[in-house]
Formats: sequence, C-alpha cells, structure tokens
Amino acid sequence: MEPQPPPGGIGRRAVLLGAAAAAVTAAGCSGTATHRPTATASPSGPAPSGGGLPRTTPWRPSPADIDPAVKLRAVQLIESLGAWPPGGKGVGRARDRVSALGLPPALADQAGPLLPDVDEAALQVIEAQYGGILADSGSVLVVCRQWTRSGGGPVTAGGTTVDVRLSAARPRWDVTALHPARPGPAAAALPGEARRVLADSRISLPPAGAADIRSGAVHQSALRAMLDLAGSYRMDISVVRSGHPLDVFGTNRPSDHPLGRAFDVWRINGHAVVDPATSRGLIESFMRDAAAAGSYNVGGPVQLSGGATANQFFSDDTHHDHVHVGFNS
Repeated sequence: MEPQPPPGGIGRRAVLLGAAAAAVTAAGCSGTATHRPTATASPSGPAPSGGGLPRTTPWRPSPADIDPAVKLRAVQLIESLGAWPPGGKGVGRARDRVSALGLPPALADQAGPLLPDVDEAALQVIEAQYGGILADSGSVLVVCRQWTRSGGGPVTAGGTTVDVRLSAARPRWDVTALHPARPGPAAAALPGEARRVLADSRISLPPAGAADIRSGAVHQSALRAMLDLAGSYRMDISVVRSGHPLDVFGTNRPSDHPLGRAFDVWRINGHAVVDPATSRGLIESFMRDAAAAGSYNVGGPVQLSGGATANQFFSDDTHHDHVHVGFNS
C-alpha cells in the first residue's frame, strides 16, 4: 500500500489507540500484543484431524492495531463465509451466515472463490492488514488459507485474499463490498527469479501471492528485491499483486500492487510489524535494505530520514501493520 492522504481532523492514531485495548477486550481477545493464529492449521499448511479438515481458530487483532474493531469486523465476515460443515454449502447458506453477523446477506454474492461447490470447508486467516484506513472508510486485506472436501474425498488446500471495504457506523463499522483476489492462470513458463522466489524457504507467500508469482505478472524488480532481502531476513509476505485496491486508498492514483510492482511484508524474522515488542531497529533495517534493493517507495510504521529521493520513505496509519516495498519499473 502506498502513502495515503491524511485523514484530517485530530490525529486519528491518537484517538484510536486510546480505545484499542477496550475494543480488543470486547471482541474476546486475549489482550496480548500478538495476533497470530494459534490454530493447529498453521499459516504454512494444514494439520488435518483424523484425515479430515484442519482445526482452525478465530483470528484476533493486536491491541496495537490502529483500529482493532475494524479489522475484526472484516475478518469475522470472511471466517463466516469461507467455512462450513457438511450441509452448509451454497450461497443461500452463506447468506444466512452473513445475516447472523448483522451484515447485508447480499455480501455472500461477492464472495467468489471463498464459496467453491464443495461439501465442507475450513478457513484460517493468516493476517489482516490495512489496504487503507481513513476517518470514515477503510479497506482491510484479509489473507487466508482454505481447505475443502466433498464426500469422503481428499482434502484440497487453497486460499485467497479479500479486500474488504468498510464504512464508519455505530456501534460497529459496516461492510460495504468484497473484492476477492483474481491472480489469473499460471504462466506456461516463468523467469528464473520467479522460480527462485517460489522455492525460497525464507520467503513465506500466502496463496494469492504465490499465485500472482506463478501467473508471471510480477515484475522482476520486485522478485529480485524479495530474493535480496531473503539473504538477510525471513519474511512473511501478505500481498503482492491481487487482492489489493486498484488505486491508493482514498485517491485516484493507481497503486503499484495491481501492476505487479510492489509487495507488502507483515512479519520479519518471525516478528509481526504491528507488535510493539518488535524491534524498531529491525524494522528500520529492513526498510533501508528494501530501499537499497531498488525500491523507490518504502513505507512502514517508522518514519525514516534520508533516502535517495525526498519521498523514498514514508509512514502513516495504514502502514502501522506492514512494510510496503514498491517499484516504478
């Protein structure tokens, strides 16, 4: 995600952080600073129980999130849409699940790949990051894995990323639209950099991000930077090309993500960017190394000085939970 316009008024971060702990407590969070899934279905793959679907756990935000309740609202919808027991398949049943959350049932009609024609499904949210957050609207990118099965057949692993759009309302924000990732088909042949990224154990890719790279639509500048950074860091990537807003949120400027010229990192060396316990020095080092790897536009929770250009580094509320690495060619 690239830099956004300021939300206006008094500092949004100061206002929202003041209520963050209460929001998470009300949502049933443990109250710790971390928000990683603790399910036996790990972000890296399934852990089936007795040959069936993996056991999963609800995702919870960090109290350090800019607005934990907004993320939780988006995630709970995706968790409800993408998982069902035998007898729960179909758009009609999905509409019932959405309605039970107090949201418009018609949102189920926008779920796309979250609703395959299978008998049962399980879903684990890997991460939820902002695609944009303003005073009255937001975009939460819900990154997830999904496992499906029909009859007594084998378990199939997949997943997607959904750009969940929200608008401010009381007592909870409303979800207004869903935009699932559409990575496109795999390319017949891939450049060497793409094959190396897919094979690198130090680069953790979500399903939609891996599909983006297999499609051949990610620029070599971004792929080379991933490989360069993997020489010094283990990194968990949240978003590459698809599942991201087409424009920089709140503007009409095209984002570098849909062009295949950017990627976002939510965890570095096993430490979540949003976690206050994560070393600011680690994040700063990663951001500077991303710039050294060729990124003209590096954003994160730390406002850095210097850079090859005046605006090479930036920080705002949207990038409180991840590092954006963008390229102009």
